[in-house]
Amino acid sequence: MRNNKKVAIITGGAGFIGSHMVDLLLKKKYIVNVFDNLSGGRLENLKHHFKNKYFNFEKKDICKVNYNHKFFFKCDYVFHFAGVGDIVPSIEDPIKYLNANILGTAKMLYAAKKASVKKFIYAASSSCYGLAKTPTPEKHKINPLYPYAMSKYLGEKLCFHWQNLYGLPVNSIRIFNAYGPRVKTTGVYGAVFGVFFKQKLENKPFTIVGNGTQKRDFTYVTDVVEAFYKASQTKISGQVFNLGTGKPVSVLEIVNKFVDVTGIEIPFKFSERREGDLPEFWADATKANKILEWSCKRNLSEMIEDTWRWQSQNPNGYN
Repeated sequence: MRNNKKVAIITGGAGFIGSHMVDLLLKKKYIVNVFDNLSGGRLENLKHHFKNKYFNFEKKDICKVNYNHKFFFKCDYVFHFAGVGDIVPSIEDPIKYLNANILGTAKMLYAAKKASVKKFIYAASSSCYGLAKTPTPEKHKINPLYPYAMSKYLGEKLCFHWQNLYGLPVNSIRIFNAYGPRVKTTGVYGAVFGVFFKQKLENKPFTIVGNGTQKRDFTYVTDVVEAFYKASQTKISGQVFNLGTGKPVSVLEIVNKFVDVTGIEIPFKFSERREGDLPEFWADATKANKILEWSCKRNLSEMIEDTWRWQSQNPNGYN
């Protein structure tokens, strides 16, 4: 009997957002094939799928994937999350970032074109805007200040080059700040939620960079992957979509929300403000709201509770 299930490839599928994309597509009855070299992702994020016959995993660097790899056979969609992140490490080792985020993207685009996939969805970064005015629309001036931002933006440009030259349908989503279970918990530049929660589990005070009044746009990870899914299903291609709530909150507000939700009083300390740290940075996501008919479904209090519950059960988090 012929299998009519849709087939998707998720690169970086063992990572924070990628693993939630795996969850969503398997719920939607897709065959899901994952590439991840596990330099940042964790197999633990996918362990609940290992016995699913419609899930396949290969530990593989995307720069070394051949276009005729079996995962691309009858592939319908590619969701490209793989790459290396964080700003400061990219300054210290720019070639690593350019290689993974540009060459790796080119390899996936080439294979996707060869396989005649229906849509290629690229996980871009809001860091391409640099020191931006807010709320930040897609038409805002592009000003990547660091190798990480430049590499992600050039990866996006490659995607649209592939569409224009080779006819590969592409959409790109510029993520502002995602959070939720499996979020990164290590390093000074880890996601603020993961870092805070790990500090609490270790009975350490929250470390607030600067004075804590800086505001960011936090979107829960299940809402993020829903937007990626919608971007794959729309008939429209060749588009960039900002992804955020449009409702920025300060770091101090997050601390207060944590206290409200958990009833746990948290001591905190302040550290030196980082150079280039904007007082506000948040998305104008009107385009995604209208074209993709996407909106955030989860409120901050509920999602802090969910994330804290998961973090408490998984103290090692996403290292």
